[in-house]
Amino acid sequence: MKELLVDFGRIIKPVKELHGVNCAPYSKMSGADQPMIRECFGEIGVPYSRTHDCQGGYGGCYFIDIPNIFRNFDADENDEESYDFYYSDEYLKAIVEAGTKIVYRLGVTIEWGSKKYTCHPPKDFAKWARICEHIIMHYNEGWANGFHFGIEYWEIWNEPENPPMWTGTKEQFFELYRVSASYLKKRFPNIKIGGYGSCGFYAITSKKEDPFMQMILQYFYDFLDTVRAESLPLDFFSYHLYSDDVREMTAHAAFARRTLDEYGLTCCELHFNEWNVGGEGGGFHLMRNMIGASYAASVLCQLQNTDYVDKAMYYVFTALARYNGLFDLNTYSRTCTYYTLVAFGRLFRLGSQVLTGCDTDGVYLTAAVGEEGGGVLLANYDGEAGDYTLRLDGMDGGSLVVYRIYEVGKPLPESEVEVSASLGRLTVSLPEKSVLYIEWKRAE
Repeated sequence: MKELLVDFGRIIKPVKELHGVNCAPYSKMSGADQPMIRECFGEIGVPYSRTHDCQGGYGGCYFIDIPNIFRNFDADENDEESYDFYYSDEYLKAIVEAGTKIVYRLGVTIEWGSKKYTCHPPKDFAKWARICEHIIMHYNEGWANGFHFGIEYWEIWNEPENPPMWTGTKEQFFELYRVSASYLKKRFPNIKIGGYGSCGFYAITSKKEDPFMQMILQYFYDFLDTVRAESLPLDFFSYHLYSDDVREMTAHAAFARRTLDEYGLTCCELHFNEWNVGGEGGGFHLMRNMIGASYAASVLCQLQNTDYVDKAMYYVFTALARYNGLFDLNTYSRTCTYYTLVAFGRLFRLGSQVLTGCDTDGVYLTAAVGEEGGGVLLANYDGEAGDYTLRLDGMDGGSLVVYRIYEVGKPLPESEVEVSASLGRLTVSLPEKSVLYIEWKRAE
């Protein structure tokens, strides 16, 4: 029988903020009261919500995007009457009140249609930067009857290599970044400026011969060349990946971190701020079953066990979006993937990652310890199915509760055993595409 190791007595590092999401489950019928955000973000303990593609196509016409807030680009950017913050205020206030921090994407929502309205380069890059300045003032300095949210992360644009996101040239985007990042960092030295939400690095793994993917890779190198040559602010770099291969995810994270370091950007944070099991080829339904749940658990384990990524954000938490693997789109019931994020949230609340060992390919685990006890997240995504011996060290009494995440319904305790000096091993069953959360409760 294969053996897995968890040593609650050997702390490695803090548990990272990896269970962030894109958007929030906003209900247009609820007005200022947003119970879905409050309940769901509270249960998961969502650390960050990134504001990209909020409320559907064209940003729901009212939310977050620069053209939705500043509707007439020829208006006076210094006049608060030129801005419409109403729905964005309602949306972001609910997120903050749920205890979640915001990553604000400064830009536009993707435009898939044949006519593009907002994804063109701004007419005046300097004015666009000043508009962004006033949005930051509104949410962080109270300008225009605003707030003091203390939003730290401000991301410039999203996937500019992708034609539905940016109709301009590469050089135009680099100029937009140069002008706006330099201006905003000087104006607000305590915020973190970054970008650019790269489409990803498929050219190093699954799509090596694809010319479009090669272009995206070269875009990354050219952007870093520009940042280095002009000493531009880049507090964090963000990128995306949609894949059903956990190994590809790990490879992209390692590549991005290594490349940033090679460019001398060792202090630049790495944000994996769009990820999911992938929706092409009929894969959307996978996000809401045990394939999506076991993939999510495996990704979170790998991101925690490696030092490549600083923050991660699942795409997406908009209730009716096809890419939302957290709710059933017909009933709004919470899926097995949702409860996987809940499980990682419990690890995060514990605080400290501990030593684990697993030499079975396709099986992933990570564990944490805190004042009340410990937790283990364990997933079999594409490893050998069967019974495993879980060796548990460093416990000093209490009890163990094993939760199994199922296709439908909230996880329930599968077994509960008392912890004694003689209990050093626990046998667990890991069928293919399975997820367990094991909770150690210290003796009172």
